[in-house]
Amino acid sequence: MSQHALDVTHRLVPSPAGRIHLVEQGTGPLVLLVHGFPESWYSWRHQLPALADAGYRAVAIDVRGYGRSSRPGAIDAYRMLELVADNVAVVEALGERSAVVVGHDWGAPIAANSALTRPDVFRAVGLLSVPYSPRGGPRPTEVFGAMAGADEEFYISYFQEPGRAEGEMEPDVRGWLAGFYAALSAEGMAAPVASGPFAVSRGGTLRERFPSGVPAWLGEDDLDVYAAEFERTGMSAALARYRNVDRDWEDLAEFDGAPIGQPSLFVGGSLDGPTLWLADAIKAYPDTLPGLVSSHILDGCGHWIQQERPAETNKLLTEWLAALPA
Repeated sequence: MSQHALDVTHRLVPSPAGRIHLVEQGTGPLVLLVHGFPESWYSWRHQLPALADAGYRAVAIDVRGYGRSSRPGAIDAYRMLELVADNVAVVEALGERSAVVVGHDWGAPIAANSALTRPDVFRAVGLLSVPYSPRGGPRPTEVFGAMAGADEEFYISYFQEPGRAEGEMEPDVRGWLAGFYAALSAEGMAAPVASGPFAVSRGGTLRERFPSGVPAWLGEDDLDVYAAEFERTGMSAALARYRNVDRDWEDLAEFDGAPIGQPSLFVGGSLDGPTLWLADAIKAYPDTLPGLVSSHILDGCGHWIQQERPAETNKLLTEWLAALPA
């Protein structure tokens, strides 16, 4: 990474959570970057300088519960509409009236719902890994409960009980993160163990299905950055996002089946679990994302799209941004 990539400003801004930590680089139209699980602003380290060089004010946040942002104690403080409110507060705190919002993993539905519920603030939306799928259907925990075999649990179901997944992760945060990142990377997804890293055997752990080693796209120093943050904060606040899926479904009832009309972008990986599971959602984009500008599946890419394929991701982002109405 160039020295220019390190030329960033760290700030704390007020939000309904208390404060949001953000990292900022460049000047121009605001692009808000929202990470997923289990990451931080640092997952956008390759995009910040690229967007700044292209003439944008690139801002990557630590989502509520992560990094240096506030960590409320109540699980329901991490419901979707609270995170949307944080995004709006960041835009306002930066003195802006509007922004393009881009999200990866959990950040993708946070970005999508920011655009859906606050189109007055978010003028365009980019989604990495997780396609937009409008609210609808059965209660989410019922859906996830049916997504594994008789002797297994889907990982989101495994994450529901407070303390349970933490008991697996927190004794060795660095080792667990390395395994999780490797399992969902291209090399891990190309040769998954058993039914893959998304299911837990009854009484078992996710880690039992992780490969060893650190993925090629992640340096040891990068892993140290992530591990240090989660060793300091613990994992509960990050996992709280999964523990609000039913609350989100209830809170967003008025938006059942609603499309997102703003200009949009989707980038998935051909080996990425959420992109594969939600293939029907991608096919429905003419109805659900009528403002879609472009949609891309990166061949041979796993889940960590902007880190596994930074040059391609940067090119797609900057070309899309350049094509947006001023």
